[in-house]
Amino acid sequence: MSRIRVLVGTRKGAFILTSDAARRDWQVAGPFFGGWEIFHIAGSPAHPDRLYASQSSSWFGQVIQRSDDGGLSWNPVGNDFTYAGDPGTHLHYDGTPRPWEFKRVWHLEPSPTDPDTVYAGVEDAALFRSTDGGASWHELPALREQQGAAWMPGAGGMCLHTILLDPTNPQRLYVAISAAGAFRSDDGGTSWRPINRGLHSQYIPDPEAEVGHCVHRIAMHPARPETLFMQKHWDVMRSDDAGGSWFEVSGNLPSDFGFAMAVHAHEPDTVYVVPILSDSEHYPPEGKLRVYRSKNGGNDWDALTDGLPQQHCYVNVLRDAMAVDTLPECGVYFGTTGGQVYVSADSGDHWQAIVRDLPAVLSVSVQTLP
Repeated sequence: MSRIRVLVGTRKGAFILTSDAARRDWQVAGPFFGGWEIFHIAGSPAHPDRLYASQSSSWFGQVIQRSDDGGLSWNPVGNDFTYAGDPGTHLHYDGTPRPWEFKRVWHLEPSPTDPDTVYAGVEDAALFRSTDGGASWHELPALREQQGAAWMPGAGGMCLHTILLDPTNPQRLYVAISAAGAFRSDDGGTSWRPINRGLHSQYIPDPEAEVGHCVHRIAMHPARPETLFMQKHWDVMRSDDAGGSWFEVSGNLPSDFGFAMAVHAHEPDTVYVVPILSDSEHYPPEGKLRVYRSKNGGNDWDALTDGLPQQHCYVNVLRDAMAVDTLPECGVYFGTTGGQVYVSADSGDHWQAIVRDLPAVLSVSVQTLP
């Protein structure tokens, strides 16, 4: 009988939610690291009880925590995120150069095959890797050295927030950076190319520039890694050629602005987004919390509302706060800035709140355990 473990990072600690395959009754453990911002917490597919957490504080800086027993106990591991070589400069909001400065780890992406290998996306935007379970970290500098001089921060900072590892090609990696765009490596991170052709962003000097787009999230189905979905700062996009070109699939969404995005575990054409009213009004249109699902790759979208508040709801769902499980009836999960974590055990048709009163949720990841 499978079990589900939901790893939740919040503004004031981490929480671990567990249930059996029915996903009706939940146990809540935490807070771990109470009072600290937990930007992300993720489990190793190769060793599910190996968890990594990014613990951050404006007072005390950054700590990477590791658990080898599914979150029962934690230990700090390596915490040296030093940029390789001469870091150089990138652009400030006003276009002036500024030095690269490490601030925090936004996202952790464990290897699908090796529990000791994990990638970290950081602010200021760079990609790091550890091959010793987080004890030491080394930048993959080509991304920043080849592309980074013209990067500028988005409203949330210049962060590398999404890392996708192609399960069919260990040499292929994707990253997304706010506000620079999406990038791909086909040689394990030795070299990178921007993959932003087809993106259009009114808020930058050249709306169709190769670099400079504020990508909020990219998502991929492991069985069809050539197809990518993107939630951008305005526009929902799709690529069928590994990011070589993009086309818009916002269709009938009430707003094409948002942060979160996920793909169904078993249906590569089924994708989920949570529309937010605008880039200045970070809450659902009409105060109705609706997940939108497309079953045909973005051509048409349906509002999923059963069990979600449909009046006076003004929460946001952040970029790392949506995930799916891999049970036969795919479960979908998301957390809100109001502290709710919702689950649908039937691919989005019906929703229930697992918890309602956590601190603001920053990230949600899900493990399907034997």
